[in-house]
Amino acid sequence: MRSPHTWLRSLMLLFGAVALDSAADSAPLPPADIDLVGQVQVVTARYEDTLLDIARRGGLGYTEIKMANRGVDPWMPGEGVQVVLPTQHVLPLAPREGIVINLPEMRLYHYPPASGGVPRVVTYPISIGRYDWRSPIGVTRITQKVPNPSWTPPESIRIEHAAKGDILPPVVPAGPDNPLGQFALRLGTPGYLIHGTNRPYGIGMRVTHGCLRLYPENIATLFEQVTPGVKVNFVSQPYKIGQAFGVTYLEAHHPLKEETGRKEGAVGEIARLLANRGVTTAQVDWATVRQEIAKPTGMPVPISRQDDETLLLDASGEAEAMRTARQ
Repeated sequence: MRSPHTWLRSLMLLFGAVALDSAADSAPLPPADIDLVGQVQVVTARYEDTLLDIARRGGLGYTEIKMANRGVDPWMPGEGVQVVLPTQHVLPLAPREGIVINLPEMRLYHYPPASGGVPRVVTYPISIGRYDWRSPIGVTRITQKVPNPSWTPPESIRIEHAAKGDILPPVVPAGPDNPLGQFALRLGTPGYLIHGTNRPYGIGMRVTHGCLRLYPENIATLFEQVTPGVKVNFVSQPYKIGQAFGVTYLEAHHPLKEETGRKEGAVGEIARLLANRGVTTAQVDWATVRQEIAKPTGMPVPISRQDDETLLLDASGEAEAMRTARQ
């Protein structure tokens, strides 16, 4: 049994000590030995809602809200239906600095300079490159901030659109019809941007030509907060292991389609991640691990073999939300 002090600290975590601020998707950056931010929420759908509407209000993308609500009609959830918001995250395994983009998760993590001595993390849903127009992997930097950008589509994209009967002009001027939205961040990797969009309901999908898209309101915030030279780290981590107050968590997402065999090797990959954290196989609930690999919820799920953690999660209501999401 853990000490009362440890129990109290766990309760503080689960009930919002490092919860995301709903208006800004911003949270105090936890200490190095804590990997979780935010908490799972549940909202009630209105008659006119789609999951896309609820996702945008909750700072989420389409794929992640759909994964967390299996069996819910994405276009007509229905009046009164309880919808899980997967607004708790395991921080990616990467230096907590600059911008970290986890491609399988389709989520961007920004670690802005500490304000008032309090470091924070801000997280946004994103769209990434399609299978045939992949987003990059590796480290680069922001080289330029471009307000009201025009778009000069490459010849390859103009040919692709022309084949569908959509003739693109050589230059698309700034304005409401510009696919880049109102703000763009140019990267050191040639041809790639982080930018807004004039089609916000595509956020959380693999729909771009390799660039990263954000909701208009999110890119406006990020654009204001960053400066040229900020590091941008693209990673591919479909399986994230997090720890907080003696509990080990797994957050699983679908691997990128091009990473052939990664899902089949998921158990081995997760075992190696756990070993690097000093967690032995005997300490892990492997039935839960395999369930998350087969049907990822995209939410941190406790995988420790500790009865008191199960009771704690039941008390917070998060375990029930996760069980509902997996049905």
